[in-house]
Amino acid sequence: MSTKSSRLDPAFIEKQRQSLTKLRAELSSAVKNEEAEEAGVKEESTGSREYEDDAQKLATLELDGALRVRDLERRGRIDRALKKIEEGTYGFSDMSGQPIPRERLEVVPESIYTLSEEESLEKKR
Repeated sequence: MSTKSSRLDPAFIEKQRQSLTKLRAELSSAVKNEEAEEAGVKEESTGSREYEDDAQKLATLELDGALRVRDLERRGRIDRALKKIEEGTYGFSDMSGQPIPRERLEVVPESIYTLSEEESLEKKR
């Protein structure tokens, strides 16, 4: 492990690893459920045609798709945070190498950027 991670105690890092692993499992389950629901909606739409129903189903599919993309992006950040734990760089920004405050990591364990960096990235999207 690198000396960078020494600012966070091993018990905290282990707690974070467990939280991240649990979050990853929950998100994976949610993505599978969303995919199953989408398949069910698509299957239903092969029956008799009601245009209002089709519009509602399309809106539902779009929302589900957006939620799935968000969940997959979050799962990617969780995977990166778990990798950073292995590398000994957890708690340091991927962008600048600056420390991420412990309070932020407690609230958002998959943080891989400082809050200001995250806000800057969000503005660019």
